[in-house]
Amino acid sequence: MATVDLTALPTDMVTTTSIPRGTPHRSGAQWHRIRTVRLQQGASLRSVARNSGVDIRQLREQEQESSDLRISDLHKWHKALDVPLSELLVEPDAALSHPVHDRARMVRLMKTAVAIRDRSESVGIRRMAQMLCEQLTEIMPELEGVGPWHDYGQRRGLDEYGRIVDRTIPDELFGHAAAD
Repeated sequence: MATVDLTALPTDMVTTTSIPRGTPHRSGAQWHRIRTVRLQQGASLRSVARNSGVDIRQLREQEQESSDLRISDLHKWHKALDVPLSELLVEPDAALSHPVHDRARMVRLMKTAVAIRDRSESVGIRRMAQMLCEQLTEIMPELEGVGPWHDYGQRRGLDEYGRIVDRTIPDELFGHAAAD
């Protein structure tokens, strides 16, 4: 195992205490895009603190792009901002690997075939779409059970509320003062 000569490092980089999580690295590498996503979502640090249970000062340190976060911290941001976890991470320059890219294309193709099968009024077209679904499942068995494309976006259950419940809009925004 190689050893590192600490005397060769600048004195401000050598420390005997551990670096707390969320502390920015000196390299300036960008690890995540939490601040960008938070601003795009229109969420304040105060609302994130309320939703995550983390104090604002710590959140401000964590949202620096060069801070090294634990997975549990990323998960708290994911829940508080209500965005997919992958949206918080910086994507590599390289495209998806070929197997992942091919699988995504097959899933999209299966969704289209199922949508045609389920929505067509013609018996002949439904039969061809069913045959296509069976052939795709034969090639890639994990496509079994893939549903059609949504008609109007993702649907909520009857017991789920939209984000507007968490974000109240002041009456002043609508041009009239709140009732006293």
